[in-house]
Amino acid sequence: MSDSVIEVRNLKKYFSVPGGQLHAVDDVSFTIEKGQTLGVVGESGCGKSTLGRTIIHLLDSTGGQILLNGKDITKLNAHQLKEARSNMQIIFQDPYSSLNPRMTVGEIVSEPLMLSGRYNKKQISEESDRLMDLVGIEERLRNSYSHELDGGRRQRVGIARAIALKPEFIVCDEPVSALDVSIQAQVLNLLMDLQDSIGLTLMFVTHDLSVVRHISSHICVMYLGQMVEKAETEELFTRPMHPYTKALLSAIPSVDIHHPSKRVLLKGEITSPINPKPGCRFYSRCPYATEKCKEPQELHEISPEHFISCCRAKEI
Repeated sequence: MSDSVIEVRNLKKYFSVPGGQLHAVDDVSFTIEKGQTLGVVGESGCGKSTLGRTIIHLLDSTGGQILLNGKDITKLNAHQLKEARSNMQIIFQDPYSSLNPRMTVGEIVSEPLMLSGRYNKKQISEESDRLMDLVGIEERLRNSYSHELDGGRRQRVGIARAIALKPEFIVCDEPVSALDVSIQAQVLNLLMDLQDSIGLTLMFVTHDLSVVRHISSHICVMYLGQMVEKAETEELFTRPMHPYTKALLSAIPSVDIHHPSKRVLLKGEITSPINPKPGCRFYSRCPYATEKCKEPQELHEISPEHFISCCRAKEI
């Protein structure tokens, strides 16, 4: 029996726009094993956040399948969705706009407990106290409002709300990008501690490669709605195979003055995600592109647990 908590099969999410269909997520497949963290990286607009929001049904999928613990949750009615949502949650990027400014910290943390109908008033109070303590929010802040807190504390409130119903799977949608560097480390360490203590399975969406290397067990790289490479974290950083991944990793600043990083500068026009043609979407910017790259590309295993969508990977 598989230990995968989330399995995504050929997932698609298209948006109708003037001129056709915008392919925000196009034919993406992967699994996340229990207790693991999958990092999802790529430049702005590649579909990272849309992928996470589609998996947890904040957006309806256009096609494909989503499985939670082996159960197909692609199409759910209102009752089924409420039940599934207790087992999958999201931590949003902006800890200020994601919190209700009219509710106190205590009310925000207690709200999912109250809405679930599983707890009485005394249990809600006790459980919210436990959650606040678990994520490092002082009891004195229970009656504070979100605008009275700093960014780090606001994000801790968002984390407490996300884990309130003991979900197995959480989408972390760039949860530290709006925070100072010192606070980023605290929030990342909190997420990793929670993962160890309560067995969370995470999908960590970010554009910060140093962050994703620190927290992820596996990484998938997205480009214009498609997954172009997926591998274990250290494998991806030490042996990137796709030309786009190589360019992405070359942008990481080097602190070694004797061995500066060699930037891979991409040239050419970015392919439009609206009604894209078959073939590699990186074709117009790839220095290794040939006519063969205009044919549809499939994600294939080039070495154990290392998948790539490039017909010329072994040549380059």
